Amino acid sequence: MSRRSDQRREAVFALYQHDLTGRPLDDTLPKDAATFTQALARAALARQPEFDDLISRHAEGWTLSRIAPLERSIMRVSLLEMLHPGDVPAERSIPPEGAIDEAIETAKAYCGAEAPGFLNGVLAAILREHRAADGATSGNGSENGGGR
Repeated sequence: MSRRSDQRREAVFALYQHDLTGRPLDDTLPKDAATFTQALARAALARQPEFDDLISRHAEGWTLSRIAPLERSIMRVSLLEMLHPGDVPAERSIPPEGAIDEAIETAKAYCGAEAPGFLNGVLAAILREHRAADGATSGNGSENGGGR
């Protein structure tokens, strides 16, 4: 894994611990957390109501409370980078497809067998909706390949 992937994972786990324990985010971040890790975690937490609404609307047949806390945290970090790249340092931003790939890889490593497919489905549906809304307002079709 790359250093950025490790930092994303640290942000996910800090959010996960915050979600489970209710402790302040600063208490769940590693003491030596990189600036990027801190920015991701803080921005994802600040936008949590927005992200939780999106997850709830696109996780067909699932309530937010039924989704495992770690999976919610993975999606929140991914959604931050997908929908609000300006909230993280520009030199660290990745394309939306890259954010989804990172989420899937994290889920493969730390979640149940069904989680990667579930996260992929929810995040891809949100991205499609976002691009459709963005295309309707700006006319800039954002598809640029993004494949592997």
